[in-house]
Amino acid sequence: MMTHTSTRYLILVVGPTAVGKTELCLNLAKKFQTEIVSCDSRQFYREMNLGTAKPEPEELAQVPHHLINSLSIEENYDVKQFEKDALEILLRLFKKHQAVIMTGGSGLFADAITEGMDEMPEIDPQIRKEIIASYESKGLEYLQEEVRRLDPEYFEKVDVQNPQRLMRALEVCRGTGQTFSSFRVKNKVQRPFEIVKIGLHREREELYRRIDQRMDLMISKGLFEEAEMLFPRRQLNSLQTVGYQEIFGMLEGNYDKEEAIRLLKRNSRRYAKRQLTWFRRDTEIHWFTPDEQEEVIRLVAERIGYGE
Repeated sequence: MMTHTSTRYLILVVGPTAVGKTELCLNLAKKFQTEIVSCDSRQFYREMNLGTAKPEPEELAQVPHHLINSLSIEENYDVKQFEKDALEILLRLFKKHQAVIMTGGSGLFADAITEGMDEMPEIDPQIRKEIIASYESKGLEYLQEEVRRLDPEYFEKVDVQNPQRLMRALEVCRGTGQTFSSFRVKNKVQRPFEIVKIGLHREREELYRRIDQRMDLMISKGLFEEAEMLFPRRQLNSLQTVGYQEIFGMLEGNYDKEEAIRLLKRNSRRYAKRQLTWFRRDTEIHWFTPDEQEEVIRLVAERIGYGE
């Protein structure tokens, strides 16, 4: 879809897990004859299917998607590398599309594209070793408490079940004497495209009910079996995430299946709450409910001058 204007537009669709982003993005992509780029840090990995709620194969087949199933869990991948890869893909897509859609629930990865990432300082490897040793002896709660104490702003947004993210924040705090947050958005970059931000939300009870239902569906499709296959590689960075950690705990003998299911649902609801906290601070986001798809399409068409 091209119109007479030379301006390019990135339509960013964000929101918590299970809110309904996939359906909206498919409809937008079809309406504006374009493609979808994922900024969901859990959906890059081919081996992680059920626990990350990827679009179904038939949904992926309706519209070209990028950065889904693009990596193996063995690969180390960070937000700086994502910024580079996603920008290359976007600039290529903008040669043939006036608007491209980006979607996902990872606020940090969305910000990397809309605001850019400041260079992180080099940290003495000894500090990292000490933090890993503390984590191994004192556990996840120790990391959570330390990040809450040293960088409360980041603690409000980070996935607190992910030890890698917590350790990264701690090493920056200890290595520089400054908070991890302070390195994140000092200089917002100028991108060669305009950005239209759409946020999806639902009533909290309804969202939590959908999260619980979706977890039941994932389990019936084989989430426990998928996690069991990945269990031998549970130390990998990519697997430090809600949807797998809870089952790994059961497989390690810490609790039974019933408790694992309770934790899966509880931690997914907490994850959704943190995602909303992250996105709510962005005043540029236009918020809609999933029932307002017509209004979203109208807003996007207006912003990009579609049909003029």
